[in-house]
Amino acid sequence: MTQNPDFSFTALMFIPSDSDHQKQVKTNIWDKLLSGGAGSQLQWTGAGNPEHTPKWFTGQWIPFENDDDLAGVLAKAFSSCKTTHLLFINNYNLVMTINQSVLDLIQLSLKRSPNAGLVYGDYDLIGNSGITPVRLLKHHTGRVRDNQDYGRLFCFNVSAIQKAGGVNRGLQFHPLYDLLLKISEQNELVHIANKFLGSLYSVTAPKQDVNVFDYLMEEKGNQLEAEEIATEHLQRIGAYLAPGDYFQKRPQPMHNPDLKASIIIPVNQRPEFIGTALESCLQQTEQDIEVIVVVNGGAEDSTIPEIKRYQQGGDKYRENAPRVQFIVVDINNIGFCLNNGVSIAKGEFYVQLDSDDRLKQNAIERILEVFESDPEIGIVIGSYDVWELKKDGTLIRKKEIPTVTHDEWTRKNGRNNLLRVGGAGAPRSIPIQLIKDIGLFGMNEEPYSRNYAEDYELVTRISEHYQVGRIFEPIYDVIRHPGGTDHSIDQNTIDRNDETKDWIRKIALKRRIKLNRSQNEPI
Repeated sequence: MTQNPDFSFTALMFIPSDSDHQKQVKTNIWDKLLSGGAGSQLQWTGAGNPEHTPKWFTGQWIPFENDDDLAGVLAKAFSSCKTTHLLFINNYNLVMTINQSVLDLIQLSLKRSPNAGLVYGDYDLIGNSGITPVRLLKHHTGRVRDNQDYGRLFCFNVSAIQKAGGVNRGLQFHPLYDLLLKISEQNELVHIANKFLGSLYSVTAPKQDVNVFDYLMEEKGNQLEAEEIATEHLQRIGAYLAPGDYFQKRPQPMHNPDLKASIIIPVNQRPEFIGTALESCLQQTEQDIEVIVVVNGGAEDSTIPEIKRYQQGGDKYRENAPRVQFIVVDINNIGFCLNNGVSIAKGEFYVQLDSDDRLKQNAIERILEVFESDPEIGIVIGSYDVWELKKDGTLIRKKEIPTVTHDEWTRKNGRNNLLRVGGAGAPRSIPIQLIKDIGLFGMNEEPYSRNYAEDYELVTRISEHYQVGRIFEPIYDVIRHPGGTDHSIDQNTIDRNDETKDWIRKIALKRRIKLNRSQNEPI
């Protein structure tokens, strides 16, 4: 393919100091791009130690010692760039192989998408177990997570970078996150997908186990920087909700509730766990409660005999303990189960409990205290410890995972931060009347929904009009086990989960922009 006169390219890559890795870079990147149809007019920028510049490299050189100054490298590369586009090859600390036709493909993609500020594409991950295709998610306005993956190769439109204000050199952890959000506000982020074969490039790296709690290990400064970036993005697009704006008092019950709280537990074929969950309910310091178990595996669900043990006539029944009742349905839809539980609840507040988890003894008491502290609180969210069930049946506290507090949440900025992070915490408690008034739990009506995030969707809606009460001490135990939703989670499942929550974020952003516009319209 001949060079398109409308486009010109500078390739930015990292060049290691040792000669063996330099040979890999030359063979896998330099030679590949030069042999492509667009390679003859390609300009180059290298980042690395100036004392170890390879003889074969011709082009601009940017001194670079470690990844703490990624922002500085990008800023220098863009400021000195004389071409229309910059191809950023993020090969720092790993082996990448670029297919020689990459630039040819990108040029045609740019021709098709004149407003493209960025082009990114799928790739192959080469590890000890073979080749794993990495299929990235297509960008849309709901992709505001700081862990959104766009791969390791980016083709930036230089004018779009300039229009976005350039690279923020003051950022230590998330310069790319900030840059991509800024570009997306005015330009399209184009994704070249390869569902079956034909990835743009490959990355050689050992496969890492996926852990949904990895973000907890990040230092506080990392979280704070990401939150500032996300907040500024929301402000620029008109979706930021200022502290206290639009808050109202939570609705009072239509009828005086008989009880203070109703714990609702959806369950499907978990006879080995339900007893632990129920015991944690019956041992609460606050006893003015009930337990509603919604069995969604039909009349033959193996959980039912275990529940009956806690009812009158069963060997686990306690006369003065909170009442345990159950509903049987034959559709495994979590939102449907929760809504069924809400329909018969006699408590003022709903309290979440998953069938394989447990409440700490003072959970209900602490939740009620928070509700009583402020009439504008529409939801209370707690913190939890993570435990692991061993093969011998023993439970071990996962001490390497700190208590999940979501302490990046603040009263000032929490409901905005909610759109950046993957979750909100547990357990969650909501007034029963508010659940009914606001439209109940989602039941997989939205695209990508798959028995996941029905509570997150409700939290986003509530946070727009009510204060969120937080408990930063652990009042809940998450129990990890082979059948759990966060145990040995694979990348496909993570992507499906992200698709669900990102769609929820997209709709939430539209609601927030509309809310701000309606309030600012002249009377």
